[in-house]
Amino acid sequence: MLTIGDKFPAFNLKAVSNTDLPDGDFERLTDQSFSGKWKLVFFWPKDFTFICPTEILAFDALADEFADRDCVVLGASTDTDFVHFAWRNSREDLGAVKFPWLADNKKELSSALGILEKDEAVALRASFLVDPDGIIRMVQANDLSVGRNPEEVLRVLDALQTDELCPCNWHSGEETIDVAKEVA
Repeated sequence: MLTIGDKFPAFNLKAVSNTDLPDGDFERLTDQSFSGKWKLVFFWPKDFTFICPTEILAFDALADEFADRDCVVLGASTDTDFVHFAWRNSREDLGAVKFPWLADNKKELSSALGILEKDEAVALRASFLVDPDGIIRMVQANDLSVGRNPEEVLRVLDALQTDELCPCNWHSGEETIDVAKEVA
């Protein structure tokens, strides 16, 4: 699995951003689509499952907060663009999700990231915070049976954006660690 300090891989994937059937093809997003912005790219194993929508909706509930921090949210799985489209259309709450869903059906991005589950060859529940220079600054991967905490991802983004030393359980607005004060 790629880790902290690695360059996030280049990608060019179809994305489903709403429940409108496109005139022609779905839009394509690349690693350059949001140049100069932070990116949260999070993967779920499969569409039409049980834990995945809880995570998607929880990240969507925080989408405006990520945007306030100049961070674009991108969801992804190894399902196709048409499966994403069908799932979004099957549920009103998923249809209203604000961020695009990447279709990594060739498994190129998930393979490059090293997050394919060994037995089923679906993406792990993996999250990556990528800085404006395309460098991975946070990686989290969970077992397929355990959902993640989007508020923790937002907390880590806040901490990374301080460029300071942040103690355990630090939250935005709290004091960071002043090394000069600590060694004095």
